[in-house]
Amino acid sequence: MSDRNLPVNATTRNNPSDVITQCREILPPMPEQGPRAIVEERDACGVGFIVQKDGIASHDLVQKAAIALGCMEHRGGCSADRVSGDGAGIMTAIPWDLLEAWVAQEEEATFDRNRAAVGMAFLPQKELAAAKAKAAIANVLTDEGLELVAWRPVPTVPEILGRQALDNLPAIEQVIIEVPESKGWDGDLLEAELLRIRRRIGNAVVTMLGKDDNVVSGQSLGYYMCSLSARTIVYKGMVQSKVLAQFYKDLTNESYVSAFAVYHRRFSTNTMPKWPLAQPMRLLGHNGEINTLLGNLNWMLARQADLEHPEWGDKDLSLLKPVVSYENSDSANLDNTLELMVRSGRSLLEAVTLMVPEAYQNQPDLADHPEIVDYYDYCRGIQEPWDGPALLAFSDGKTVGAALDRNGLRPARYCITSDDFVIVGSEAGTVPVDESTIVEKGRLGPGQAIAVDLETNQILRNWDLKEQVARKHPYGQWLKEHQRVVDKPDFTEKLSLDEETLLKNQIAFGYTAEDLDMVISAMATQGKEPTYCMGDDAPLAVLSSKNHLLFDYFKQRFAQVTNPPIDPLRENLVMSLEMHLGRRLNPLKIQPEGARLIKLKSPVLSEAGLDQVRNSGMNTATLSTLYSTAGGPAGLEGAIATLCEQAAEAINNGAEVLILSDRAEDLSADKTYIPPLVAVGSVHHYLIRQGLRMKASLVADTAQCWSTHHFACMVGFGASAVCPYLTLESVRHWLASPKTQKLIKQERIPSLTPAEAQANYCKAVEAGLFKILSKMGISLLASYHGAQIFEAIGLDPSLVKLAFIGTTSRIGGMTPEDLARETMGFHAAAFPALTTKRLENMGFIQCRKGAEYHSNSPAMSKELHKAVRSFERQTKDDAVPQEAYNHYELYKNHLHEQPVATLRDLLDFKSDRPSINIDDVEPVEAILEKFCTGGMSLGALSPEAHEVLAIAMNRIGGKSNSGEGGEDSRRFKTLMDVEEDGTSPTAPHLKGLRNGDTSCSKIKQVASGRFGVTPEYLMSARQIEIKVAQGAKPGEGGQLPGRKVSDYIAMLRRSKPGVTLISPPPHHDIYSIEDLAQLIYDLHQISPKARVSVKLVSEIGIGTIAAGVAKANADVIQISGHDGGTGASPLSSIKHAGCPWELGLAEVHRTLMTNGLRDRVILRVDGGFKTGWDVLMGALMGAEEYGFGTIAMIAEGCIMARVCHMNSCPVGITSQQQRLRDRFPGIPGHVVNFFYFVAQEVRSLLAHLGYTRLKDIVGRADLLVRREGAELAKPGSMNLSVLTDLPDSKEDRSWLEHNPRPHSNGVVLDNALLADADIQNTIRDQGSVHKTVDIVNTDRSVGARISGNIAKRYGNTGFEGSVHLTFKGSAGQSFGAFNLMGMTLEVVGEANDYVGKGMNGGRIIIKPSPDAEFAAGDNVIVGNTCLYGATGGVLFANGRAGERFGVRNSKGQAVIEGAGDHCCEYMTGGVIVVLGLAGRNVGAGMTGGLSYFLDEEGNFPAKVNPEIVSLQRVVSEAGEAQLKGLIQAHADATNSQKAKDILANWETYLPKFWQVVPPSEAESPEAIAAEAEKVAVTV
Repeated sequence: MSDRNLPVNATTRNNPSDVITQCREILPPMPEQGPRAIVEERDACGVGFIVQKDGIASHDLVQKAAIALGCMEHRGGCSADRVSGDGAGIMTAIPWDLLEAWVAQEEEATFDRNRAAVGMAFLPQKELAAAKAKAAIANVLTDEGLELVAWRPVPTVPEILGRQALDNLPAIEQVIIEVPESKGWDGDLLEAELLRIRRRIGNAVVTMLGKDDNVVSGQSLGYYMCSLSARTIVYKGMVQSKVLAQFYKDLTNESYVSAFAVYHRRFSTNTMPKWPLAQPMRLLGHNGEINTLLGNLNWMLARQADLEHPEWGDKDLSLLKPVVSYENSDSANLDNTLELMVRSGRSLLEAVTLMVPEAYQNQPDLADHPEIVDYYDYCRGIQEPWDGPALLAFSDGKTVGAALDRNGLRPARYCITSDDFVIVGSEAGTVPVDESTIVEKGRLGPGQAIAVDLETNQILRNWDLKEQVARKHPYGQWLKEHQRVVDKPDFTEKLSLDEETLLKNQIAFGYTAEDLDMVISAMATQGKEPTYCMGDDAPLAVLSSKNHLLFDYFKQRFAQVTNPPIDPLRENLVMSLEMHLGRRLNPLKIQPEGARLIKLKSPVLSEAGLDQVRNSGMNTATLSTLYSTAGGPAGLEGAIATLCEQAAEAINNGAEVLILSDRAEDLSADKTYIPPLVAVGSVHHYLIRQGLRMKASLVADTAQCWSTHHFACMVGFGASAVCPYLTLESVRHWLASPKTQKLIKQERIPSLTPAEAQANYCKAVEAGLFKILSKMGISLLASYHGAQIFEAIGLDPSLVKLAFIGTTSRIGGMTPEDLARETMGFHAAAFPALTTKRLENMGFIQCRKGAEYHSNSPAMSKELHKAVRSFERQTKDDAVPQEAYNHYELYKNHLHEQPVATLRDLLDFKSDRPSINIDDVEPVEAILEKFCTGGMSLGALSPEAHEVLAIAMNRIGGKSNSGEGGEDSRRFKTLMDVEEDGTSPTAPHLKGLRNGDTSCSKIKQVASGRFGVTPEYLMSARQIEIKVAQGAKPGEGGQLPGRKVSDYIAMLRRSKPGVTLISPPPHHDIYSIEDLAQLIYDLHQISPKARVSVKLVSEIGIGTIAAGVAKANADVIQISGHDGGTGASPLSSIKHAGCPWELGLAEVHRTLMTNGLRDRVILRVDGGFKTGWDVLMGALMGAEEYGFGTIAMIAEGCIMARVCHMNSCPVGITSQQQRLRDRFPGIPGHVVNFFYFVAQEVRSLLAHLGYTRLKDIVGRADLLVRREGAELAKPGSMNLSVLTDLPDSKEDRSWLEHNPRPHSNGVVLDNALLADADIQNTIRDQGSVHKTVDIVNTDRSVGARISGNIAKRYGNTGFEGSVHLTFKGSAGQSFGAFNLMGMTLEVVGEANDYVGKGMNGGRIIIKPSPDAEFAAGDNVIVGNTCLYGATGGVLFANGRAGERFGVRNSKGQAVIEGAGDHCCEYMTGGVIVVLGLAGRNVGAGMTGGLSYFLDEEGNFPAKVNPEIVSLQRVVSEAGEAQLKGLIQAHADATNSQKAKDILANWETYLPKFWQVVPPSEAESPEAIAAEAEKVAVTV
């Protein structure tokens, strides 16, 4: 095994820091806190296009586009003034008639439109600056030899703008240019030259305005060129979509004609007006978010050094750099990159499919298109995907099209008319079209595209346009000739090290006993990550007194609200760990050598796999990361500088793969190692700055990499692969140890060979990587590679600048020298001689005496139990008995005397006024009402524990949280039958009760699983919480193991006992901020008197997310910290995801104050709260309410056994086993006592500070100072100003005056229906009524408020009347949400996403207009995610549905005539019948219910996810009767021709049906059949 003969002996010739920071490429500065698109602003929107296929231009088309834009107003947002829009715009062909007429009239001139171009410019507001900008533009045009025909002020109506938009309104003018014929510029060449000129103009404007164009952008100075083209023009601004055409007078001018229009309405999470950020951009309108943005930017900047193309000379290319910017939005960066690709010769369709490819590897439909697969395989090697939920509408004037992301996470509906109009948009029904002219209604599925070629007048459908692109070059042949594949080789079975050497190396590289016993061995045994519970109560690494690995200073970021996480188990078909090694060539040139790469199926390499890389024929060089200890900690930077220079020299000598190795043969007392994460990160960024990064891949050959978090960090900061050689050796030794062999003999663990154990370990790492990718919503490891999707907690800027440029580190901390000192601490324990015979147990995971501090220790629990059990409230004067108070003092002191463990431990109070008497402070009751318990579900908790918390919180006037899982309606009543011994016949399982108690949770949670979410449940809530993420495992779903699903839990969750229940990682109706706004709208619709809260988890950028949530009409925002509890979670998530609540709360409060949104929402915070001191800390940082989770469980008796996930809680708090539940010791009084103690402490602290009300100190961070005596265990300085420098709110406290009523949905159709006397009488008298009403797509959540009204009176099942409403037109989102028994809602037309969401009963019928000429069964009639979380009722749709039909359906029944991907996902009950084509991944996560699929093409089995379900024909009479009965009912309800044909030819069709059967239904009468009759699923 050897590398190619490539010298790597470079030595440092400069100052180390100079070597590391020198830069040879044109790179934009990276903001300290990360890219603005991540930290400051996210956006989403509605988008679409309309095009006349034959290129016939008309003003009518422009008008229709304006109408369509107005019909998507609800998908946009407004600024804090509630009038200024977040942005709207339209791109069309240039209106030459209009411009020629204006030039002729105003300038008395003419120009040749065939040689002309038009720029739409935003100019600085000040006249002088605008004049300078125009002069700069004129100078450039003159220098280029172009004629400036005229400046045309664009006619506008500023009076209709909102205040903020008006204050920031630029001067808007069009520059009309004519190109001399002698230039020879036309067509695509002219567009390319205009790009170059536009970039040159931007630099010239900045210079003219007296700034440095290398530092400042024109946009920051008020200049922005919306478009400069000979084909297209963009009109956009910070307006609402409904007024765009009023603001721009041109759009209503009859002379404005176009054959196409791309339109866009923006919803930004920020409220500060930014006119340039409105869309469309120059080529596209983007609905969604790019999750991989930082990686895409880093890699695009790295590619700049290699960019070349015949179209561009060296000078021209320098003008185009930097191609992307950290200051731009994700949409702008995507557009810039796309534009470069297109102007360099790629077609627009080719560029789009290259940058946003589909998930092609598990696509059965591609079996007939191998050339498309080859094309995508080739592209994988030259461009990592821009990954994330995205609907792109695009045009270059020649082609108009739309494409959807690989996961299909945005809606995209289209229709084609007989007069050759093609309309695509985020919603159906936005463009008024005569139904009789429609020939096709469809949708784009995941990764699909549609386009219209205006030159050939063709409609290009998905496979057609991709084949057109794929057949341009022989990609398959190139791959066969050049690509090398490294398959997973066999593992080494022999031990390489003796026991002592192994131990020495393990200690030197930081292994602990917990790492080996709880992580590595568990992964080697089970092939998956270990699971743990109750959250992380140990100190942050930077605050710990123990040495930590550098990995522990990084927290994984995750998706919430603005993009969804993915389920890596159930939706693995869209995910891949595939990586490529080797030199990446110029991305602007398509060439055979672009395929010369090594393809890895996984980034986890065994020793043999690393040998395969070395022997692949690729030039490799191994660089040692060991260095001398002689220089002490200060020597680390010099060693890194040397390594960086060696890497550059190796590449210049031909290396294509650099292997950074810390192989320990030379490790000694005199030699230590550069931590591998620093080695990879520093070389990665150094090579980017040197313009060398794309010439070689980085592989880490390291001892210090064993957990999934370690691997994620290594790949995220630049490594393409990792060989964890010492971990694999540790696995081999663990398996060979007598202890393990004894466990195998006792059959406590399975018998394994060394190869199997190592394979299990690697499998666990890969599964963990999938989970980490997916929690950020990323599908491909290639897109995660170099994306740096982490936040550093406790790293000094000098260390970030060294190796992690662009990574947020808000509080400072460890310098490079500190890092070296900590690393040498591990090293010194092993060299020169071992001082121990085994690995030390540091107690980082489990609390143990003498090890790492844990705040939830047994000692603390005992003190609290004594306090709450000895306190009996006095009935006379409410005095606190001294014994109980003493116990609480011991508990409180126990916590306050412990080591610094959280950021708030570093702070103290410093008042601005004298102390007061505690009697002057508001009473305990006023404070108690601000307390809440955490969202702990009934199922995770036992009924006893769950109800005790609810009763206690109701007694004190606080709020308990139901968690997900529903709640028994018996709990909605007040107990009035309590006997003297504190028991009640109504609740015999509880003790310590009082008359007047109620166990109804005031906060009802709506989580991703939607378990138990019914109309009655929602109507019982004072507040409805949308749980977007959970502190202990953000970005992940969960599951309630079957052993915890008792009869009672199954009844509440509408499922079957003993069947595991899965909560998806995302809410499948929240893929973006406007989706969240829709769910908030739904909940306000059904229950207008309940506040809606949104639970978020602290991470960088949460402030801008919270701003979006506030704009989306939430009433309450909850910020959870990383240290919250959980019933079960992968250990790596508990330890390494999420951030302290202090950072999140301060950021949210600051952002909302800055954006003028703070008054719209109440802020709540939770995460590790234990005392009144914590409450005051939260208040001073901006919180108004305070959540207590784990500590409330301890108050009712939890002893922190940490076996919550095993159903074996010894005190019955987290168990459903009756024998354990009988041991439950808690009573409501114990919990009440705890909260009284906390409230009393709050009063005492307020008195000390001199304040009478808790409300008066909310947001007063000026009262916080650095705590004296709070010494850091580690060197390095920490800057806590991010927590204490909040907006000054000492005088103006008006933002705390919230509207006492929840936010309103305004005027809605349901209110008009409820005002109808006939409907009122029917509901009151349980009679019958039938009404017919017109409906449009802006009528959303129709029926929900009627359902809520009925449920409030009669519950879920008490209404015996009949309300039948027929709607004509296009129904908006969430039609029939929460429909109830006795209600029939019918649409004659079509409907959008979320039909029947949360449906509990009744019927929903969707059928086409009688005027429609198309075949209903072949066309799309409803959108995505229909029947989500349905708990009953029936839906009939005479047409096809979109993605995820029936997702998490509990008991709903439905018949549809086709479905997209993921049909019946996570179903736990009900029946679904599909009478047509279905997409991929049917039945993923389906644990209950049955489904039937008509398979006329014979390919259905390949589309089923076989993980859980089996597949069989309809073999029982009961099954046949069920199927036929539903089809008959469908025919009766919708007049479906397809249904009639099936029924008329039943014997022919029945054998073509498949029945999808989960294990829980295998013995049901509808499914039971002889084993021989079952058919295996083949994939």
